[in-house]
Amino acid sequence: MSLVHVQDLTVDFGGLRAVDALSFRLDEGGALALVGESGSGKSTVAAALLGLHHGTGARLSGSVEVAGVDVGAAGERELRRLRGGLAAMVFQDPLSSLDPYYAVGAQIAEVYRVHHKAGRRAARARAVEVLDRVGIPDAARRARSRPHEFSGGMRQRALIAMALACEPRLLVADEPTTALDVTVQAQILDLLHQLRQETGLGLLLVTHDVGVAAESVDEILVMRGGRAVERGPVREVLSAPRETYTRELLRSVPRLEDARERQVAEAEPVLRLDGLRKEFGRGRHRFAAVEDVSLTLYRGQTLGVVGESGSGKSTLGRMIVGLLEPTAGRLQFTGQEPGAGSGQEGGRELGEDSGPGETRARRQAGERRQGGRPRLQMVFQDPVSSLNPRRSIGESIADPLRAQGRRDEEGIRERVTSLLERVGLRADHYDRYPHEFSGGQRQRVGIARALAAEPEIIVCDEPVSALDVTTQAQVTALLAELQRELGIALVFVAHDLAVVRQVSDQVAVMRGGRIVEYGPAEQVYGAPRNPYTKELLAAVPALDPDAAAERRAVRKELALT
Repeated sequence: MSLVHVQDLTVDFGGLRAVDALSFRLDEGGALALVGESGSGKSTVAAALLGLHHGTGARLSGSVEVAGVDVGAAGERELRRLRGGLAAMVFQDPLSSLDPYYAVGAQIAEVYRVHHKAGRRAARARAVEVLDRVGIPDAARRARSRPHEFSGGMRQRALIAMALACEPRLLVADEPTTALDVTVQAQILDLLHQLRQETGLGLLLVTHDVGVAAESVDEILVMRGGRAVERGPVREVLSAPRETYTRELLRSVPRLEDARERQVAEAEPVLRLDGLRKEFGRGRHRFAAVEDVSLTLYRGQTLGVVGESGSGKSTLGRMIVGLLEPTAGRLQFTGQEPGAGSGQEGGRELGEDSGPGETRARRQAGERRQGGRPRLQMVFQDPVSSLNPRRSIGESIADPLRAQGRRDEEGIRERVTSLLERVGLRADHYDRYPHEFSGGQRQRVGIARALAAEPEIIVCDEPVSALDVTTQAQVTALLAELQRELGIALVFVAHDLAVVRQVSDQVAVMRGGRIVEYGPAEQVYGAPRNPYTKELLAAVPALDPDAAAERRAVRKELALT
């Protein structure tokens, strides 16, 4: 029996067609993933299943039936019965889905009362029951906590608990793990798998991550431009895709076995970190975000820094480029200074000692500007927030050139247009604004701006985490190409171990502000010594359903040790 039956669904927003004549079925207890890049229409389909386009101005045609309810013809009362009672939705961002003013348990209880007309005591008891069911420790106490007191993973568990409160037959999960660390993502996927096994819950998973789909579903429907490209059993689609687009999508997915081809055998050190420490807070609230970190960065190579949220990896990256001052420790630049005379050696340091009257911040800026130009630049995770929306992207890229003292506007424009073309954009993009570009294009703008100052070292802080897998592959390939041509050293900060594997020569694994494992990428990935590294690797989604099952078993075993 079909739990979901969609026939010729078409959704238009003004002149934009988001979904075009899409048809599919999902049986009771089945699991289907809608997979595609941003703009493929997959989230629009998910919203249509619960009638969330009612009153938005969207025009829908075709038919959508969920748990026996004709969504298009249903009135408000029947839609309220459908939403939460028969079908429930878990969104990508749990913080924006939960009311910050009310306790989590109270919000779950309210959903239960709406659908079951239960009393307050019974509703509170149900809230505690489902919070316990999804793995929230000490559920009775934590039910009284507000959303900001939960971690990201716990908030996502709370949303799943809210969805389960009324025992729906269908769970629609729209990118439920995109914003989560790899280990927390694995926990949520394992939870969904367990819930399906125990309750017979039907699952419609919306994701751009093919690996997440392989971990979670029986069938995959690949979407592009609002249309279905390919559909079939997960094993069949992933092992022998019929369509070119599906094959391209799969080729873009980073894998743990995809090692970087090492370009340099004996490389020259360009930066050494010795005992770096960074503290935040005051008094008894003082804590160390980074503790006793020592690393070496080599010219033309990439150091991958990997860890979960709160591990200290981004703080470390910001200290390297001078956005944060170390509380203790030393950064030492080594080798010949660029543009220096033959007798002028490198090796200048940023340490705890300073000359009279010289502030550490000023010393920091000076140490990072040698040979007439900055030695370090940074590419940020979110190119939207790092670009001024009121200035053209050409002017943003030109900023480092003007900061160097260049005043030849014609020469500056020529240099910027050359950089735009170098990162795969066009010269006529100079006068366009950030909102006119896609996420991947904006990240290319960020890379061009970093290159403008001709740095020796670029720190990339989660540069591809917000991008689709195909765009991720394009950006990482661009960075590798630029590195080969220019000999730049890269620090690649990320929580995605598969991406780090692809781009790194050396890897440092961080946890709680400390490095728990450090060495050549092939050693860290091939023969990890630290249990935490093994846990991280076991949490990476696998494209092979059999391998996914094996990793799920490993995760369960590691959780028991």
